Amino acid sequence: MVLVTGVSRFLGARVADALQAEPSIERVIGVDTVPPAAPLGRTEFVRVDIRTPSIAKVIDSARVDTVVHLNLVTMTAAARMTTKEVNVIGTMQLLAACQRSAAMRKLVVRSSAAVYGSSPRDPAVFTERDEPVAPPTHGYAKDAVEVEGYVRGLARRRSDLTVSVLRFANFLGPNVDNPLSRYFQMPVVATVFGYDPRLQFIHEDDGVEILRRMAVEDHPGTFNAAGDGVVLLSQALRRAGRPILPLPAPAVQTLGDVGRRFGGLKGFSPEMLRWLTYGRVIDTTRLTNELSWRPKYSSEEAFADFADSQGLGHNLPTGIFDLVTGGVRGFSRR
Repeated sequence: MVLVTGVSRFLGARVADALQAEPSIERVIGVDTVPPAAPLGRTEFVRVDIRTPSIAKVIDSARVDTVVHLNLVTMTAAARMTTKEVNVIGTMQLLAACQRSAAMRKLVVRSSAAVYGSSPRDPAVFTERDEPVAPPTHGYAKDAVEVEGYVRGLARRRSDLTVSVLRFANFLGPNVDNPLSRYFQMPVVATVFGYDPRLQFIHEDDGVEILRRMAVEDHPGTFNAAGDGVVLLSQALRRAGRPILPLPAPAVQTLGDVGRRFGGLKGFSPEMLRWLTYGRVIDTTRLTNELSWRPKYSSEEAFADFADSQGLGHNLPTGIFDLVTGGVRGFSRR
C-alpha cells in the first residue's frame, strides 16, 4: 500500500501513475488539497490537507506501508507563510503519522539540492557529506533544510524504517511549470552582470524513474540526483534563443519581484537569484552506484528537451528586443 502526497501536481501524478503500474503494489492512494486536473487511473484520490491530523487517519485506515512525500512546493498563489506551512508544518504532521503507524516500513522524500545554498566559497562539487558554506536563510531552500532535519529525527526514532531522501537538481521537461521554466521563457532574460554560473537539471522522466525505484526497492540514505554534466547559464539561454540582458544583481532582484507580483513569475526568490549568480554542482556518484543506473538525459539534454517542447530557440526580432531592453534599462535606472 503506497501513499503519494502532492498528487494533483505534475510530479505527484506521474509518480502515482508509475507506481500503479507495478504488479507488486496492490493499491496507490494519492492525497492533496485540490482534486487532480486529469484522471489518475487506478490511483485512489483522497482530498486531505497534510497539515491536519486527518492525514494520520488516512494512513492508519488504509494500512499504508510506503509514503512517497512529494508535497514540497516552491511556489503558491498564496503568501509565503502559507507555503511554509505546507512544506514544514505539513511534513511534521505527515511524519508524526508515519511514526505512529505500525504498518509503516518505508518513507521516500523529495528534497532539493537547494539545501546546499549558493555561495562564491562553495566547493566545486557538492557530495552528500558536504555542508553548505552559506546555508539558506529563508524561502523554499530553508524549508527543505528543515524538512530534512525532521526526516532525520524520524529515522532515529523509527530505526526500522527505510528512509530515502532525494536532493534533486532543478526539474525541467515538457510538463514542468516552475520558477526556473518561467524564467527561461521570459521574452528578455535578465542575468547578473559578470557571472555565468554552472547549472544542472534533472529531466522529469528521470526524476519519476528515481522515485519509482526508491518506492519499490530498498535504498536507504540521502542521494543527490541530477543529469550528467553541467550547463552554463549563457549556453542555456543561447540554446533557448533568449535575448540576454546583463544587469547588476539588485536590478535583477527588483525585476524578479515585479515579475512575481504582476507577471506570473511566482517563486523568483533571493535563493534563485543566488543560484543564477553562483550556480551549484552536485556529485551523483552515490545514486548511480546505489541504483546501478544512470539518468537517460544529461543536464544539457534535459534542457534541450524542455526548450524544444516549449518552442524556444528563436530570438526576438531586433526591434522588439530593443524596445523591451530599453524599457527595462530605464526601469532599472529608476
